Amino acid sequence: MDLFDCIVIGSGHAGSCAALSAVEHGCQRVLIIDKCPEEWVGGNGYFTAGAHRTVHGGLYDLLSIVKNRPSPEVLERIDMTPYTRENFASDIMRLGDGKSDPALVDALVDNSRDAVDWLAKYVGTPFTFSFNRQAYEVNGRQKFWGGMVLSVEDGGKGLIAAHQRALEKAGVMVWFDSPALSLVTKGDSVSGVVVRKDGQEVELGARAVILAAGGFEASAELRERHLGAGWKLARVRGTPYNTGDGFALAKAVGAKFTGDWGGCHSTCWDASAAADAGERDLTNQFTKSGYPLGIMVNANGLRFVDEGEDYRNYTYAKFGRAILHQPGGFAFQIWDSKVIRHLRKEEYGDGITEKIFADSLSELADKLAGHGLGQKSTFLETLDHFNAAVRHHRDEYPGLQWDPAVKDGFSTQSSVTKLALPKSNWALTLDTPPYMAVKVACGVTFTFGGLSIDARSAAVLSESGREIGGLFCTGEMVGGLFYNNYPGGSGLTAGAVFGRKAGRAAAQTIR
Repeated sequence: MDLFDCIVIGSGHAGSCAALSAVEHGCQRVLIIDKCPEEWVGGNGYFTAGAHRTVHGGLYDLLSIVKNRPSPEVLERIDMTPYTRENFASDIMRLGDGKSDPALVDALVDNSRDAVDWLAKYVGTPFTFSFNRQAYEVNGRQKFWGGMVLSVEDGGKGLIAAHQRALEKAGVMVWFDSPALSLVTKGDSVSGVVVRKDGQEVELGARAVILAAGGFEASAELRERHLGAGWKLARVRGTPYNTGDGFALAKAVGAKFTGDWGGCHSTCWDASAAADAGERDLTNQFTKSGYPLGIMVNANGLRFVDEGEDYRNYTYAKFGRAILHQPGGFAFQIWDSKVIRHLRKEEYGDGITEKIFADSLSELADKLAGHGLGQKSTFLETLDHFNAAVRHHRDEYPGLQWDPAVKDGFSTQSSVTKLALPKSNWALTLDTPPYMAVKVACGVTFTFGGLSIDARSAAVLSESGREIGGLFCTGEMVGGLFYNNYPGGSGLTAGAVFGRKAGRAAAQTIR
């Protein structure tokens, strides 16, 4: 029987971080196994924009780790507010309705800055300032917003490519087309993995096993069971191989389950995208995150969310879910010519999505009818009421300035008119043709329910609350961190933080 110091189940960002950390701390024989074929390496991390949320002290704190360091002249025109420990922890707890495990939150937040530094210097992750996603040019200045400033060159593709180079350099073996069938136990501890390799069941010994196999979002059956009715209709944003296998392995050895099993990370997703998997060429480009600059209406012509409730980083996960529960499971995002130039080209460019243009709102309604809009009159009435409410607010507060980089207070609520469903920020009239609309659906990224772990070591806990010897967990399989919603960019950072902890603890089991 082959014996390894550490076996990691899952080849994504979190699993790669765990394997590299295990080597860094002394493991000699480290193996990653994954049921996907090699061309699907990287799990969901491959389909991201590479965004990492971290505590930082502002612009000059992060200059040493970014590849796109601006020139001195550009630096003088950048506004980047420090993102404190309190900011990060508060955002997670606020969006999770106070339900997140404080120990996990503290571990993520307090190790976030060190984790991105490690990714840059040890892994070789090509971090960049996210000008295209997290900054708007306002009055000649680049203004970052929403607390998150780091992405990766070439997005998730660049992130996973960096991991692949680092794994090869570290001597980590990777087996694809090799699903884990069961965990081997000795007493109360895990001592190996049974894997199907080249059609044969093979038992591998391991002093430590790290679970990094993702959630269950790619299983329509499990989505329906845990998330609720209608979730079969959600479109899978990333890998089709995250079908809950890791949870079955953990359940068989008595692991404790925890967290929000009815919640998930979702987003506004292109309605024409495939249902069962992401597209490896376009990856995150099917995301449609421009709704704060316009409005969204459902098939009945009604708005259904406050598009300006908060920064996009803090609303897209729950607004994706809101779209799923609209008639037909879709919606339309709508803008006029005043803001179209602010939409991200990687999401709304030619050849990326079908854009519906019109020179009048009535013409737009006629065109949207061919895409599922069922109530033209209601649609036009919604827009009339919205525009009137914005104008009344503008008249009442003439000193306000529209600014997409701050919560500007440009709303629909005034002493004259208060919409039942407000738009709280960035509310502009839709009255300047041409108008543009895009049809969107719900894209599901990862699920929130998972395993209970020790926040210090990432060790998996049993149903009795004790550590299961030799078994650790990271990535989307960790439960108790996110509830209902989450701050954008936290997932990749969490994968790195707990992956490093798991790898370090795995090495300590050998010593």
